[in-house]
This record gives sequence, C-alpha cells and structure tokens, in this order.
Amino acid sequence: MISHQDLQKLKHKTLKHFWGHDSFRDPQEQVIDSVLNQKDTLILLPTGAGKSLCYQLPALLREGVCLVISPLLALMKDQVNQLKFRGIEAEYLSSELDDFDAEVIYNRCKDGLTKLLYVSPERLTNIQFLRNIEEIQLSFIAVDEAHCISEWGQDFRPSYQNIKDFRKNHPGISCLALTATATPKVLDEIKNKLELKNPTIFQKSFKRENIKIFCEEISDKYQRIFNILKFAKESGIIYVRTRKEAEQLTEYLHKKQIQHVDFFHAGLTTSEKNSRQNLWNNSSNHILISTNAFGMGIDKDNVRFVIHFSPSPSIENYYQEIGRAGRDGNASYAFLLWDQQEISNFDQILKNQIPNKTEFEKIITYLYSIFQVAEFEMPEKVFQLNTAGIQNFTKLSAAKIKNVLNFLHTQEIIYYNSNKSLSSLELKIKADEIDQLPKKDAYFIELLLRTISGITTHKVMFSEQKVSAKLGVSQHLIKERLKELQQKNYLEYIDGALSSVKFLKPRDERSNGGIYWKIFEHIQKNKIQKWEEMKFYVEDKTYCKMKLILSYFGEKNAKNCGTCSVCEKNRQTIFGKNISQEILNVLSKNSSTIEELSAQLQYHQKESILQHLIFLLDSGKIKMLNFRTYALV
Repeated sequence: MISHQDLQKLKHKTLKHFWGHDSFRDPQEQVIDSVLNQKDTLILLPTGAGKSLCYQLPALLREGVCLVISPLLALMKDQVNQLKFRGIEAEYLSSELDDFDAEVIYNRCKDGLTKLLYVSPERLTNIQFLRNIEEIQLSFIAVDEAHCISEWGQDFRPSYQNIKDFRKNHPGISCLALTATATPKVLDEIKNKLELKNPTIFQKSFKRENIKIFCEEISDKYQRIFNILKFAKESGIIYVRTRKEAEQLTEYLHKKQIQHVDFFHAGLTTSEKNSRQNLWNNSSNHILISTNAFGMGIDKDNVRFVIHFSPSPSIENYYQEIGRAGRDGNASYAFLLWDQQEISNFDQILKNQIPNKTEFEKIITYLYSIFQVAEFEMPEKVFQLNTAGIQNFTKLSAAKIKNVLNFLHTQEIIYYNSNKSLSSLELKIKADEIDQLPKKDAYFIELLLRTISGITTHKVMFSEQKVSAKLGVSQHLIKERLKELQQKNYLEYIDGALSSVKFLKPRDERSNGGIYWKIFEHIQKNKIQKWEEMKFYVEDKTYCKMKLILSYFGEKNAKNCGTCSVCEKNRQTIFGKNISQEILNVLSKNSSTIEELSAQLQYHQKESILQHLIFLLDSGKIKMLNFRTYALV
C-alpha cells in the first residue's frame, strides 16, 4: 500500500503534470484527501474555486472508473474535451450516441482505460447502462451540480433522486457531491436525499473581494457598453438574453471600431463555437458577447470583467456568471445594466412562456401524433422536428412550445436537439442489395460509400458541405437526394441543420397529465420565485450588493463590501471631494468628454460626475474646450 508521504508527492506530481499547477487552491487538497480516504464528502465552493479538480485528480489516483453524474450534456462534453486535451482518458454517455459508440465506451471502461465516465442522472435507470456498469470497477461517484436534487434549488431535476437507489446497489462506494449555488436549506436536502454517511463538509464563503459590482439603471445600454469597452484592454464576457441581441450588439461595436469582440450562442455550429471559444481562451483582450450557452466549465483565470446587458433569471445564475471574472484573484468588475420597462417586459415574457395544464397536454399529444406514436410505444428512429408546425396546430406561442420541449428533454422523455450539428447517415440495406436498386439510386449510394466510410455498419456523423466539395454537387441537391432515398427506406438521414427529436420513453398519457405536469408546474413556480428575488436585488438601492448575495446564500453576518455601486454612492455622500480629485487626475492626462470620464471612472454614477464637473467649473479648476470636452485650466 502506498505510504502517506508518497501519496502527497504523487498528488502534487499529478497536479503539475496534467494541470500545470504547482500548488492547490484552498480547500482543494483537503477535499481530495477526503475522497482518497473513501469518505462521503460535500463541497459548496463558489464558481471559480476549482471544484472539478476535486474529483478529476483523485479519479486518476484511485483504481477504477469515477462515475460523474452531471445534468447538462453541454457541460459533460466541455469537461470531457478539456480532460482529453490534458491527456486524461474520459468519456460521456448521452442519448445522442448510437449503440455502437456506447459499446465502445463501455468496453474502454471495462478494460480500465477510461478514468472518468460522465452520465446524466436519468441514465442510472437505463437497463443497458445498469447491465454494463456491473462489469465496471467504480472508484467513487461524483455528483456535479448537486443542488439539482432539491425541489427548492436552482434547476430542479427529479431524476437526481435516482442516485440514492443506485448507491444502494453499489454499497461501499463513496460519494462526492459538488455545488456552487446552494442556500442552507438546499444543502441539508442534498445531504439527506443523497443519504451521505457522516459527510466531510467543505464550505467556503461566497464573498469575492476582488470583484466590484455595479448595478446601473440606464436607458442607452449600447453607449454605456461602448464607453466601458473603449478603455477595457483585457478579456471579458457580455451576457445578453437572446441570440439576436448577441449578434446586434457585436455588429454595433464593430461599426464603432471595437473589433476584438465576437458573439457566441447555441445557434453556431460546433466548429464555430470551438474556434471562437479557443480564440477567447488564448487571448488576453478578446471579448465574447454571449447568451448563457457560454461559460459552463470554462477555466480562464484572466477574465477582467463580466457585463450583464440584462438581469439574469435568478441570483444563482447571476452569481455563477459574475464568478467567471477574476479567478486569478486580481481586481475585476461586474456590471449589471437594467431599466424599469425591461423589468416589466420580463415579467410579461415569463408569464407568456408558461402554459396551463390543457396547453401542456396539447403540445405533448400533438408531438406524439405527428410522428404516429401510439400509447406505450417508443419508436427507435430520430425524427426531424418542425416547431412552426406545432405552433400552427396548437395556436400557442413558440416560447410555450420551447419551454415544454426543453422540459421533456431535461426529464429525458425525449432527446430534443435544437442546435446546429453534424448530420447523420446510416445505410438500411445490405451492400449486396445495391445492384438490385434503380441505376440512379445505386450510383448515388456508391458515391456515398466512397465518400463517407462506415455507413454500412453504423450511424455516421458527416458534413454535407464536405460531401458537396468532394462530389462537386450542390449541398441542396445532396440533401434532396438523401431525403428521396430515405423515403424509399434505403437509408436513415438526419439533417443536422434542423431541429430533431428522439423518444426515450414509451408514450404514457397518464404520466404526462399527472406526475410530469406536477413536476413542470413546480419548476415554473420556482422559476417565478427566483425571478422575484432577482428583481429585488436589481432594484434595491439601499443594501450593499455583495452583502445581499451573501445573505441569500446564508451568510447572515456579512459586512458591506465597500466597493459596489451602493457602497460607493454612500461613500460619495460622506467623502464627495474624492470624485473631484479623480476627475482632475483623469483630465491631467487628457481632455475628456463626460462619456469618457464616466467610462474611466466606472465606479461612480454619471450624475455624480456631472455635479462635480459643475463644481470644478465654478471654482475655476477646469474649463470647457467646446460644448462636450473638459480640460484643466
């Protein structure tokens, strides 16, 4: 057995070899020791504290496969890609993988080649998975985003209840639960529902002293962001609500000659996402304007600012997003821009995207009807989904339909893919049957066999663009021919540019109108409650912003941060002369407009700067060069 001293050396060597770090952050090493000692462990660490390392590193040191339970496919993919980039063997299982790919992954785990296997909580009841896992040696279980188990937590996922039963069938295997956002009530629920035995608990304060929070009620957000970016020489993230906003704001800034910005959202292809994320990751000054599709699992320590173009849907979301700034411990900024009309609009949007029970059932029933799925049936194939068709039939808003489809997806009733991805192709006839087909069809299939390898044995992901370039035929024509051959049942083709749906559970009308409606209703009520809490945080001008966050997460005796927009305003009231001196310091370097002064003195309200400019003009310390520009006398 390895000695304690040798284990300590091995931990640090592993950290250096795979992650390039010389030392652990507090309390990473203590958590890793707890996991290596096979104790149940619960950690509540803020975003950016390095939670992933707490299970990834001990997974390399313990014999067997670490089973990581994670709620989001995007997060799983991101983590696995990062681990593979570091040279660590990791895989994920998801509903989008076919049986062939899943079998390869299971075999690698059985042979001891894979060290971390990521799965969704729904997979813990999958018969094929349970059969295979019996032949795989597990080292320990890591439950990521553990707050999903709580009915009062962010992103409640009932399927997290499956973990308790899975653990009962694997006694003696320890469990590490991790979360970045949990109130005391949620923390207790995690302990109880996972049935953690005498868990070692690691909890770090949510206070981030290096992040200055500014919350501004403002009408011209475009101008405000332009003013900030004019002087921002380092890397940042701007969060917006919609894809359209991300694209429009990027276009506006490009026109204003701010070129080191780009947009990022779920509508981009995988290669576009990867190239933009890589550019941002490796840059010291690049800025991404993104929907909340971006940020999960990122490990970039020199993000200097996060700007919210609009309020987040909850304090948990907001805190996670601003926590992506300043992971290196250096001074960083979080700007939240809002206006009263927008708050009212969001109230309305939230109400409009929640269907009642009749509408909920109508959407689900139509979904089964268009693909002719009978009660208790579960077709194997993937279907192309036209959401506009559902809208036309049900006469319900796209927001309500999308809300229900996303819910069915998170409950793993369906696999709903609304993102652009590679297309898939699989031949349904045997190779020796091709000669018996009409000449036109046989010739085209022969071309496909020469261009895309593997389609005779399993489903293959491919790009129509690449096939088009090889064959010298337009993409449109290739898609049309593939659809024709699919109608003749020669092949199975899924166009990656369109939405698609795969049914993962048999149709069960009683459950849809019963248990699933109750879960859906509960999640919607929780969503409204979270938004109300966020609204109070945004609109309040009395309490320290960091103190409000800390109180929300159960840190009741927190002191004012002294640096947020509310604390600064209170300080200005007492020490008003500070602003005048700061204005003089800026003007001593260059004459400036009010916008330029506001951008450089970001932590002061524009109105306060104007008041002090008037005072300095009256006292003869500064002058106006024209109607807009101020300079020292």
